[in-house]
Parts: sequence; C-alpha cells; structure tokens
Amino acid sequence: MKIRVALAEDKYHLAQSIQDKLGFFSDEIDFRFHAENGADLLEQLEENHAIDVILMDIEMPKMNGIEATAKVAKQYPHIKIIMLTVFDDEQRIFNAIQSGAMGYLLKDEPPEKIMESIRMISEGGAPMSPGIAAKALRLLREPQRAENTESDEDFQLTKREIEVLEQLSKGLDYQKIADNLYISPATVRKHIENIYRKLQVNNKMRAVNKATKLGLI
Repeated sequence: MKIRVALAEDKYHLAQSIQDKLGFFSDEIDFRFHAENGADLLEQLEENHAIDVILMDIEMPKMNGIEATAKVAKQYPHIKIIMLTVFDDEQRIFNAIQSGAMGYLLKDEPPEKIMESIRMISEGGAPMSPGIAAKALRLLREPQRAENTESDEDFQLTKREIEVLEQLSKGLDYQKIADNLYISPATVRKHIENIYRKLQVNNKMRAVNKATKLGLI
C-alpha cells in the first residue's frame, strides 16, 4: 500500500521542487495535495484526512507550521508530521517537537533522504537530519537551552496584549480584566488567544511564566 503524503509549503517553487523529489518514488508515494499555509492545510484536511504523512514548512503566512502541527496532532493523531524547513536553530526544533512533530529535515536533503524519512516515520521512527538530531539530543540533556534562546525572538505582542498579560499575572478572571481595561470579556478572550499563539503556549500559567522570563511583564 502506498504512503499517502501531503505538503504544506507557501513558496510555489519550493513546493514544486519537493513534489519533483517525491515524484522519483511514485511507486511508493500517493501524493494527495499541496497546501499553501497552515490554515489551508487544515481546510483541506477537513475534506480529506486520509493522510499518513505531512511534510510541513515552518514559516508560512496565516498560520505557521508549528501552530498547524499542534492542531493536526490534536485533531488527526494518526497523521505523522515531518518538519521540512531551512531553519536549524534549537528553539524551532524544540517548538516543533513540543507541538507534535515526529521528524525534522532540512530542505536541502536529497530525494533519497526524504523518502527514507517518510518510510521511517510511517514505521514509527523519528527521522532527523544529522545536525538536527545532534541539537535535539543537546536539548534533551540541557532543556534550559531552549528557554535561554527564546529571549532573542520578537514575539510581536501588542501594547494591549501586554496589558492583558499583566492583568493575568495578578490572577484576575476575564470579567475583571475586561472591567479594568474597559473592554468586553469576548475581546479579552481574543487577546488571550493571540497571546497563546504568539508565545506558543496553551494555558495562562505558561503564558505568564514565559512572559516573565522574557521580561515582557
């Protein structure tokens, strides 16, 4: 049975190049579709989630690969995800693994390596480019490395989102925050959703702890 593969990549020429690489193995791969970003990927999965492996770019408009990976892992746990990217920094590796990715390859890998990785992840393995694997092992031995690299990132929180974070750090509920900032509870909820997305966390405590470590509040 062929391995059913989908691709999430926003740059057309790179997407075509990857599809050309996969074309060498048409006897093993059933290529289902190409999505232009994470949001497009989720829409297409709603129509067809009979997918075994997704090759996922990281930097994409509308919804990046880290966020899309987390959503796919939650909604479609049978799908295995390989990050296919040009980024090899420890923070992105850490975030990708945390979000549910089971593999991490650089885009300059030859067709044979990509195919080998698709086979491996389909059989329960965790394929990685050699340099990525070394960094992943360092992160396992020294998890504080991931935390220490985060301060270099620009999370692009708005002034209002910082204000909401400051209110959250005081243990206030949505209604009290809304009253203090003269906005509606629904608006507070939306700001918090944006904060979670930008900080790549999934609850209030982690958002406050991360913002405090980074000196945002």
